[in-house]
Amino acid sequence: MLPFDRLVVVEVPGQGDYETLRPDVILAFHALCLVRDDGEWFMGQLDHDGSVICWASYGSDLAEAIRGL
Repeated sequence: MLPFDRLVVVEVPGQGDYETLRPDVILAFHALCLVRDDGEWFMGQLDHDGSVICWASYGSDLAEAIRGL
């Protein structure tokens, strides 16, 4: 688990823009991360500055998100 004192964003599909997430859980698996925001799991990567950039949502099923790793 990672602390929440970092920027966490998700890429907005088709817009090349980012939306800030307010996670209640951040799980790190080396450079990949699973982030839960409002019951929805997102996959992303840990950036060199400690921020997390997410690109995909796996819905509310943690098992499905883990399989996506």
